[in-house]
Amino acid sequence: MTTDPQSAPSGRGPDGSQPWLHQRGRVIQEFGTVKQFPVALSMEARLYSCQRLNKVLADTRILHDLYKKYHWLMRGATFYQLHLLLDKHAGEQLRLIDTIAERVQTLGGVAVGDPRHVAEITGVPRPPDGVEEVPAMLSRLLEAHELILADCHDAAARTQEQGDDGTNDLLVSEVVRTNELQAWFVAEHLVDTPLVRV
Repeated sequence: MTTDPQSAPSGRGPDGSQPWLHQRGRVIQEFGTVKQFPVALSMEARLYSCQRLNKVLADTRILHDLYKKYHWLMRGATFYQLHLLLDKHAGEQLRLIDTIAERVQTLGGVAVGDPRHVAEITGVPRPPDGVEEVPAMLSRLLEAHELILADCHDAAARTQEQGDDGTNDLLVSEVVRTNELQAWFVAEHLVDTPLVRV
């Protein structure tokens, strides 16, 4: 015998396995705020770090998506090499995204999550929806890397001044070093040099 879930108390089936759908709740922490955590940092320092990290996080999410887009849209004689390289870089950016977001949460903040919110925060320019020539795609990646690196250098110095060693270390040891290395790999594909000279 089956029971209509709507007729069961609280919309549940007799075995309690009916999910409660279409739930809504109140916001328990606003974006741009920090809750108190016992991490030996002032609320002001943690709030500042979260603001800077969320900007880096938004830009990194856009860079990741650019890498995936160009991985799919790659053309030409270097298709295979660039197709693989861009996917590798996208994977590395995805790991950074998770690490940065978890740092925001560790500081008691709220990591930017919704892609529409990310689009409001990022400073990375939006590319055309269609397919550009390969050098233009690579140049856009390099411009995004440089934007992130400039922001990270400043944020690392300022969070260090506030005593936030963990955020400084994350920005320098992971975000900066990953972006510098990836920028080098991408930039070398824009060097116009023959394989051999005749």
